[in-house]
Amino acid sequence: MRKYEVMYIIRPDIEQEAVQAAVEKFQGIISNGGEITKHDVQGKRRLAYEIKKHRDGVFVLVNFSAEPAVVTELERIMKISDEVIRYLITNDVA
Repeated sequence: MRKYEVMYIIRPDIEQEAVQAAVEKFQGIISNGGEITKHDVQGKRRLAYEIKKHRDGVFVLVNFSAEPAVVTELERIMKISDEVIRYLITNDVA
């Protein structure tokens, strides 16, 4: 298994329950074939520039170990999720 880090931004205009549901959905995808080592919901922050007409977003950072197939599935789901406005998955070298 390889180590990865994913940072994603959730739309600020959805309710807290929907934010929690989205976070749990992505945790479930990672846990299905991997192991989460660190999970941090950093809360609502101001974006450096406007993304999809939003100036704020809820930032979530997750470090995990998984097979590449899990990362592919996670990326596929994040692309089609309406609540995610931006995401980035990287290899974690630390």
